[in-house]
Amino acid sequence: MRRGIGHLVRPAGAAWARVAAVTAGIVAFDQAAKALVRASLARGDREAVLPGVELVHTRNSGVAFGALSGGGAVVTVVIALALVALLAYFATHIRRPLVWLPTGMLLGGAIGNVIDRVLDGAVTDFIQIPLGFPAFNVADMSITFGVVVLFYVLERDAAHGSR
Repeated sequence: MRRGIGHLVRPAGAAWARVAAVTAGIVAFDQAAKALVRASLARGDREAVLPGVELVHTRNSGVAFGALSGGGAVVTVVIALALVALLAYFATHIRRPLVWLPTGMLLGGAIGNVIDRVLDGAVTDFIQIPLGFPAFNVADMSITFGVVVLFYVLERDAAHGSR
């Protein structure tokens, strides 16, 4: 039995909808957490929440965990190129199972931090863990876990012979 093109369009549309939902959820959670920190802690203040874990209110003008701090236009170009590459990869691999999840996580994290850069000139970071690890935020966690999930999806597909 021959099917029309509807079976080709729906999965792609559903994948984009999933990306949009994950992205929106992460951006909303990230921005709400940052607003709560900005409203309850003065910049530079710290508050212990668990042994070895503190809430802090810091600003980061760089990219992931302070890299390229003070990079200005360079940071903007790096972020823009990374997002274009991510969207191009997703668009060309849209039918891969689960590829929508890391795409949404990476987009949500990037957009959450870009919003801070546009509104405040730097990103609000607020989670500090021991061992000298730089402060980070929900968007940073989403980006980090998004990379891990992307590697999982790629390895899973490679193990199953998918392209």
